[in-house]
Amino acid sequence: MYTVSDLRKGLTITIDDEPYIVIAFEFTKPGKGQALYRTRLRNMVNGTIIDRTYRSGDTLEPAALEQRSMQYLYHEGGVYHFMDTQTYEQFGISEEALGDAKNYLIDNLTVDVLFFRGEPIGVNVPNFVNLRVVKSAPWAKGDTSSSDMKTVTVETGYELRVPPFVNEGDLIQIDTRTGTYVTRVKE
Repeated sequence: MYTVSDLRKGLTITIDDEPYIVIAFEFTKPGKGQALYRTRLRNMVNGTIIDRTYRSGDTLEPAALEQRSMQYLYHEGGVYHFMDTQTYEQFGISEEALGDAKNYLIDNLTVDVLFFRGEPIGVNVPNFVNLRVVKSAPWAKGDTSSSDMKTVTVETGYELRVPPFVNEGDLIQIDTRTGTYVTRVKE
């Protein structure tokens, strides 16, 4: 059993016998009364988003999910396919169920696939992934007219803000929890 003080982004809980993942939460302490935890939760089966408010002292039931290590294979028609490296069994997960995780999936990446009642419903990607920049505007030293960050596109199609010295073809590390640039990777 979790308490509301355990709330964090990515925590999976059960509401009305369905698994939900915390996608945002906010702690507020009004002048008088109990502290409140306002949460935004995504149903991991059908993708609906709900808002819930909890008071300090409330308890939350952990989601009963099975987790298996699998390898990402390919994307076709809005479905992402994964293979169990032990049994070679393949599963497909819809783009909606993956959420932001689809931005970090490259061929042969090992991820943890989450199962609810025997059906795959989502994945946990590693905290850091290395992706190659495929599209970037050039930057000249001493160029002070633009901001200190620029937008690039990586091999999965994900766009993010990076420092101006990052060029097309560079390999960069991305924090998958925040979707932000970490560092340029030496090859």
